[in-house]
Parts: sequence; C-alpha cells; structure tokens
Amino acid sequence: MAVEFTEENFDELAVKSDKVVMVDFWAAWCGPCKMVGPIVEKMATDFEGKAVIGKVDVDKYGSISAKFGVRNIPTIIFMKNGELVDKSVGAVPEATLVAKLEALMD
Repeated sequence: MAVEFTEENFDELAVKSDKVVMVDFWAAWCGPCKMVGPIVEKMATDFEGKAVIGKVDVDKYGSISAKFGVRNIPTIIFMKNGELVDKSVGAVPEATLVAKLEALMD
C-alpha cells in the first residue's frame, strides 16, 4: 500500500530515505489522478522493500507541492538521496513509471 505523505512525515519517509522514492501528487477531484492512483498502489506492492512509493494530497499538503514546483496534477516525482532526479506530469502508463523507477534503482 502506498504511503500517505504528510507535512509531518515527508522529510523522514521521503527526503531521508536510503531507497529511491516515488511520490504521486494528486487530488480527489482530479480525473487523470483517478487513472494513475491504482497504478501507484500496484507499484507500491510490487516494489515493497525496494523503493518507497507514496502519495501527497495537494489540497491537504500544498506546502509539499510548492516545494517541488508542482503546478499540474497528477505529477509524479522520483527522488534519490533526498534530491529530485526525475518527474512525470499527467497520466502515464504503468510501464513508463516502472521504467523510470527501475532505472534509478540500479
């Protein structure tokens, strides 16, 4: 299951992680987010223990979105060693996200 990132846990679970982190910025009212959501949940299960995969509700935690310059949703960012290293904007196929994640895990 995907981690729900909040302002309280983001630094600890994402920035300080020793694993690659994938963060889905989404909102309940966003149609494309609803298409990406199940993909993110599946990947969280598939990569459990190998990567940290979670979600940020932009309506609740706008400060995290602002920190990464997220202006459109869904936006998925990839972090390694606490740094933003890749990003994907809009609804994209699972294969695209898996390829990006796996490339960073090498």
